[in-house]
Amino acid sequence: MADFPTIQAGEQQIAVRKDLRVPMRDGVTLAADAYHGTEDKPRPALVAMSAYGKELQALALTTPPQRRPSPMWDGCIEAGDIARVVKEDYVHVIGDMRGTGDSGGEMIGNYNAGGVPQGQDLYDLIEWVAAQPWCDGNVGMIGISYFGSMQVLAAAERPPHLKAIFVSGGHFDFYETTYHGGIMWFMPRAAREGRGGDSGIAHTNVISRMRHVHAPEELERLVEERLRDPDVAAWPNLVHVLKYPKNREFWFDIVMNPLDGPWYEERNPINLARNIDIPVYLQIDQGRGWTVDGHIELFHALNGPKKLDIGSYPPMQSRPWIEEHDKMFRWYDHWLKGIDNGVMDEPAVSVFVEGSREVVTAGTWPPKPVEYRSLHLRPRHKLSYEPELMGAEHAAPDGFYQAPLTVTDKVVTVSWSTEPFEEPTELIGTGAAHLFAEIDQDDTNFILRLWDAAPDGRRQLITTGYLKASHRELDERTTEGNPYHPHTRAVPVEPGAVEEYVLRLYPFAATFRPGHRLVAELSNDEPLADAHNALLPPDAFHLPVGRPVTHKIYRDAAHPSRLVLPFTTNPGE
Repeated sequence: MADFPTIQAGEQQIAVRKDLRVPMRDGVTLAADAYHGTEDKPRPALVAMSAYGKELQALALTTPPQRRPSPMWDGCIEAGDIARVVKEDYVHVIGDMRGTGDSGGEMIGNYNAGGVPQGQDLYDLIEWVAAQPWCDGNVGMIGISYFGSMQVLAAAERPPHLKAIFVSGGHFDFYETTYHGGIMWFMPRAAREGRGGDSGIAHTNVISRMRHVHAPEELERLVEERLRDPDVAAWPNLVHVLKYPKNREFWFDIVMNPLDGPWYEERNPINLARNIDIPVYLQIDQGRGWTVDGHIELFHALNGPKKLDIGSYPPMQSRPWIEEHDKMFRWYDHWLKGIDNGVMDEPAVSVFVEGSREVVTAGTWPPKPVEYRSLHLRPRHKLSYEPELMGAEHAAPDGFYQAPLTVTDKVVTVSWSTEPFEEPTELIGTGAAHLFAEIDQDDTNFILRLWDAAPDGRRQLITTGYLKASHRELDERTTEGNPYHPHTRAVPVEPGAVEEYVLRLYPFAATFRPGHRLVAELSNDEPLADAHNALLPPDAFHLPVGRPVTHKIYRDAAHPSRLVLPFTTNPGE
């Protein structure tokens, strides 16, 4: 046995190399720990890097896996099961990105945009790991969410010894991660500030890009302009962040940039994916639709060997992340150890279908041919394959009034439902909701959620769609059932005008069983607690509308409000 420190993890002894100092090309050093078996020999290495702190990740050795809603669930323990990695005869390298934890340097903005690119640091780290006597020169990466995104940034730099990656739950289009349909989502705040079960960023030298780029006087003007948004001004936490941004550097940047464009695009891993030619495995669970969307978009952009694995609902995996380890080790055994285990003989795409609980496989996404069909909003809260024939004078619009949450804790919803399905009905793909609506303000949110409602009253979320009314413009990528919004400007709504709003329904896969109904539920704020939100961290909701709004939803012959959904083609047809 070699002479290096060991620790006991259950019945397993693990060698630990603590506080390794890894030199970057600009002279900054990053801190990392390495865990491996006690036999002194070179092994393939799996590298995990984030801004959450390597000491936090080490708790995987002593804390059994926790699932939501356990109060011990910490969303930032994402580097995987250290003991399992060592047992599978890999080296587990866990480090701190620059400006965080025990590493030197400074981090400017989310994903270090404006500073030294994180991909550059990851290149240097990977090549350093490959040169160590305890590594055999074959390197992969490990970890979910932030750690998954780092894998894509690293692979785009093409370090010679990075042989494959396994990405689970990564965030890719960072605008769509933080603004769903233009509506600000609070969950990234939790990971960055440390809220709602997340420990947050291990700050040492993290700098807001907005504060780095703009002079104080100019930034003060921009902050006051942002505070003129009544939604922002009505939310105490956002006022506090904008007035006192220190130690909320990342979240401040997000709040200050509510439109898409260069600020987000330069850090969008999908723009870098075309540089990646190593094998990539992409894994994501349903129930976090925009992230499913991002994995699919990344899958289509990659040029090398690739897999797309869309798993079952619910959306939040355990911490430390363990659910996909069997698949991950099979992937790395093939690409890093050269074991012919047949993983590349299997179809590239695997999709779990809710309801039927079947797994559909294919060579691409979507895994089956689809036929887009419309379900029309009808009077008496019905959804029907047949459109409404009467005009608005007879098919009067549905309506709802939402007071701001500063004065009420009630979120009003309006819903429409199909009749019970008589036969199993499968839908796989993206969708759209066309809503003809009139509001009495210049902006609102449209939040649409589709549910599978069982005869006994139980419900499961199938997919969601979000749109800030002022972001209603569509762009040239839009096709039937697959809308896209540029989100590059906000166009106020004329109060009292009937407008068509097209919401993107995020990718999903579900079979509605006989007796079940499809229910579409619309609101402009998110219900404070329900069967889905209970599975998420407490901060996983969207910025409420800060003014009272009356909504009228037209669904008559002249205003065909409808859902456009991806029904799978019947093979018998």
